[in-house]
Amino acid sequence: MESREFFRKVINGYFVIGFGFFVVGIAFVISFLTEVGNIPYFTYYLAFLAVIYALLLVGLKTINPNSAGVLTLFGKYRGSIKEDGLCWVNPLMTVKKISLRARSFNSDPIKVNDKMGNPIMIGIVLVWRVRDTFKAVFEVDNCVHFVEIQCDAAVRSLAGSYSYDNLEGESSEITLREGGEEVNQVLEKALVERLDIAGVEVIEARINYLAYAPEIAGAMLQRQQATAVVAARHKIVEGAVSMVEMALDQLANRRIVELDDERKAAMVSNLMVVLTSDKTATPVVNTGTLYN
Repeated sequence: MESREFFRKVINGYFVIGFGFFVVGIAFVISFLTEVGNIPYFTYYLAFLAVIYALLLVGLKTINPNSAGVLTLFGKYRGSIKEDGLCWVNPLMTVKKISLRARSFNSDPIKVNDKMGNPIMIGIVLVWRVRDTFKAVFEVDNCVHFVEIQCDAAVRSLAGSYSYDNLEGESSEITLREGGEEVNQVLEKALVERLDIAGVEVIEARINYLAYAPEIAGAMLQRQQATAVVAARHKIVEGAVSMVEMALDQLANRRIVELDDERKAAMVSNLMVVLTSDKTATPVVNTGTLYN
């Protein structure tokens, strides 16, 4: 959406105050010298000058650093002020002040369903600020509330697009838990598109809380533990097979002992039991011959 924001040059407020004092002082001296004998006329004249000067003072506005003022005259947008300090505008204009400072929104974790339908708890932190004062004031009803609602919608959309974790331990698909910066970039892009209508600039957006919902957290923990055990066993068996193969090859190459297929099978069985067992194996010394 095209912005209609434009900046308006304003008069320095201190100049208006000084000029008002100067004009009132000159008028007071002239009125006193020419109409000193006509007290009622002199009093009315001073009252008129006081009213005019009071109207001038009404037009004085203060703009703080990193703030802006949006000017409207009888419902029509008349520009924005971003110069900080004391300034003067038409007393008939309405000035709505808006902060341009960076703000941080830390959303409470909400329960949503991920791509697999699993209930999860997810929360984000968003750093934002107003970039376009016209959009922030006139395109949305309440800029801060609009940002909070859109953050909630973006989080729900993000969670529905990714799984919390790969159930089978695969790494081909991006997940919320392992996606890291890539998932945060998707979230930030979605928020930029959603908040553009409000003239809001997204400085940073990232997931700061991610967990399974309490009702399935225990089951998912057991699944993760089982997956870890299976992966560990796979590595153990793979290493044991390599060690058995190396032992047989070295025995054969060095001709330490000649083993037939039956004895090789027994040796492989014994080594596999020793290498893959959870507990320390208890050796049994054979005091007879190899074939006893």
